[in-house]
Amino acid sequence: MQIAAGKFKAECLKLMDEVNRTREDIIITKHGKPAARLVPANNKEPVPVFGFLKGTISKQEDIINPVGEQWEADA
Repeated sequence: MQIAAGKFKAECLKLMDEVNRTREDIIITKHGKPAARLVPANNKEPVPVFGFLKGTISKQEDIINPVGEQWEADA
């Protein structure tokens, strides 16, 4: 959707509500050329830094001792 700057100024609050509801950008023009864009704010909750992998990692075997056959280095 495109709208002239003068009309945007008169209907700014209504247009902000519309963008929030429809999640579609509005291009604001001056003299017929794009000048700005009104975009919906990101409403997603931020991902917590600590604990977001909790429950996704599990220990299957002994991670210290080798698995399967033993290897010996040639000297």
